[in-house]
Amino acid sequence: MNFSVQFKVRGDDFGGHFINGISMADSESVWKCKLLSADDEKNVYESADGYKITVYHIKKGDVFECYTVFENNTEKTAILDMISSFAITDIDADTLHRATSFWSAEGKMLSQKLTDLNMERSWSGHGIRIEKFGQVGSMPVRKWFPFIALENSKTNEFIGVQLYIPSSWQIELFRHREPLTLLGGIADFDYGHWCKEVKLNESFTTPKAVVAIGDSLLKVCDILVKAQNPDISPVDEDLPVVFNEYCTSWGNPTIENLRKTAEKLQGSGVKYLVMDSGWYKEEDKNWWDTIGDWNVSKKLFPNGLKEVNDMIKSYGLIPGIWFEMENVAPLSQIYGETDHLLSRMGAPLNVAGHRFLDLRDQWCVDYLDKKVIKLLRDSGYGYLKVDYNENIGIGCDGAESLGEGLRQYVLASQNYFKRIKEQLPDMVIENCASGGHRLEPSTMELCSQASFSDAHECASIPIIAANVQRMIKPSQSQIWAVLRAKDDIHRTYYSLISGFLGRLCISGEIFDLPQENWQIALDSVKFYDEIKHIIKDGFTSVIECNVEDYNDPEGYQIVLRELDDEALLIVHTFRNGANPHYKDILKNWNIKKEFGSNLDAGFQAKAYLLEKK
Repeated sequence: MNFSVQFKVRGDDFGGHFINGISMADSESVWKCKLLSADDEKNVYESADGYKITVYHIKKGDVFECYTVFENNTEKTAILDMISSFAITDIDADTLHRATSFWSAEGKMLSQKLTDLNMERSWSGHGIRIEKFGQVGSMPVRKWFPFIALENSKTNEFIGVQLYIPSSWQIELFRHREPLTLLGGIADFDYGHWCKEVKLNESFTTPKAVVAIGDSLLKVCDILVKAQNPDISPVDEDLPVVFNEYCTSWGNPTIENLRKTAEKLQGSGVKYLVMDSGWYKEEDKNWWDTIGDWNVSKKLFPNGLKEVNDMIKSYGLIPGIWFEMENVAPLSQIYGETDHLLSRMGAPLNVAGHRFLDLRDQWCVDYLDKKVIKLLRDSGYGYLKVDYNENIGIGCDGAESLGEGLRQYVLASQNYFKRIKEQLPDMVIENCASGGHRLEPSTMELCSQASFSDAHECASIPIIAANVQRMIKPSQSQIWAVLRAKDDIHRTYYSLISGFLGRLCISGEIFDLPQENWQIALDSVKFYDEIKHIIKDGFTSVIECNVEDYNDPEGYQIVLRELDDEALLIVHTFRNGANPHYKDILKNWNIKKEFGSNLDAGFQAKAYLLEKK
C-alpha cells in the first residue's frame, strides 16, 4: 500500500485540471514537497517553504493507524486550509462502498461501480475525476458514516477506511493520469470552513484513520470494527440486558411506574433499569423544552432520586438516568447565559430553539460537574445515557475559523466524557445522539454502549441492526425491543430476536403483557445469555437482505455470525417473505438450540444457536 500526503497551505496555488472548488487536494503545497525518508511506519516530507510533514502509517494488528503531523519551522505563520489524515495512491478498484445514514435508517450500504460515478480516466488524461463526500457539524454520522471501502472485483481485494473524527470530515476519491487516490480527514476550508494557524515551532496533528485490507466487504468491516478499542466498564463486560423505560412512559417517569417495572424485572436476568427523559421537567412544561437546568422534578420525585435508586437496587437492578448535557432548551434558565453558550458570528447559535454549552469554557465544565457528576454520585447511579438531539452545523466562534471552533468544541465535549469516567470509573456510559448520529469510532471508544438507532417499534429494526454491525461492535450496539400488550407472540419474538443482533434493550408495557408474551421475554433473556459470547467476539459472515423500502420491507433477512465451532443464525421475514431459503447455511451446522416463530408468514423471526458438524 502506498501512503502519501495531501495538504494545502494558504497562498499556494490550487490544483489544476478543473479541481478548484471541488477539492483542495493536488495543490502546489504538495508539488513543492520532497520525500526525505520512508520506512515501515512513516514517510517524512519537507516543503520548499520549510515545513516538515510526517505521515504515519503504523501497523497495529490487522490494520494501519494513519495520521499526519505538520510542523512549521519557518518564521512565518502557516495557515492550513486542508490536510489529510490518510492518503493512499495507486489503487486499482472498480466499486465504491459507502454506508449511508439518516435518523432511524442508519448504515444502509450503497455500492456503486466507478463507471456509474463517471470516474473513468479521461480520453487524454486531462481533467480530474473526483467523488467527494462527508459530513458538516457535530453529528459525524449524519447522511454518511465516516467510512469507505474500495473493491477490485477482478482480484477480490478490498481496502476499507474508518475516520476517527467526531466533527466535520471528508473523504475523497480521485483519478488523474495515475490509478486512484483515496484520502480523507478533517473537512477542509471549502467544505467545512476549517483552517488552522500553525506558528513558528508549532505543530498540528490530524485525527487518525484506520485502514484495513480484506477479501470481502464484510471481512474488511469486521477488521475495522475489531480495531476499535472502547472503554468498557467492568460491570458491562458480559453484555447484560438493559431495560429503558422511555417507550413505557414517553418522557413522564414516576416513582410508581419505576417501582412496578422493577418488581416485574426482579429475577428476570435484566441488569439495568434506565430512567429516560422527563425526570427534571417542571409542572405543565414539556420535557423537551426544559433541558439544561437539570433540577429534579419535585412533583415526580418529591424525595429526590436517591430514594428511587435505593428502591431500584433493592430489586437487584442497577439504576440508570438520561441526560442531554451538552444542549440547553428555551425554557431553562441557563438558556440566557449566552456568555457561556456557543455563538456564530457573534450571535448565539440557535438550532430549532436549542443552544449549546461551550465546553471549552471552564464555567460550563464546573456547571456540569454540579449538575451531572454530583447527581450521578450522590444518587447512586451506575448507568448514564447521554443523548444529543441537535447539530451545531458548520461551526462556532472562538478559533481562527468556524470549522476549527467546531473541532475544538467537540474535543472538549469528548473530554467531558473522559472526565465522567475519571471521577466515576465504574459508570456505564451509553452514547446516544438521536439514536445513531455519533456512532463514529472516537466517540464509541469513550463508551460502553450506544443506541444503534431511534427506531423503536418499526419493522425495519432488524435491518438497521444488521447494517450497524458493519460499523460498530455488536457488543456495543444497543437495540430496542419494545413490547406491547396488544402484540401477538410473533411480534414479540420479532422484536426480541432483533435485539440478538447486538445488545438487547427491552422497553414497553411489560407489566401489562399477557403471561405467554412475558414468558417469551424471559426466555429471550436466557437465550441471549447463551449466545452473547458470539455477539461479542464473532464474525458476521453473512448479511443477506434485499429490502428496498424500509417503511414497507418485503422479503427476508438472514444474518450469520460465527465464532470458532459455533454460530448464531438470525432470520427475519417481512412482507411476502414466508419460508425464506436458508437451508444451505445449515448444511455445515447442527442446530443446538432455537428460539422464535416458524417463519411461515411475514414479520416473524427465529434465532438458531449452531455448532459445526
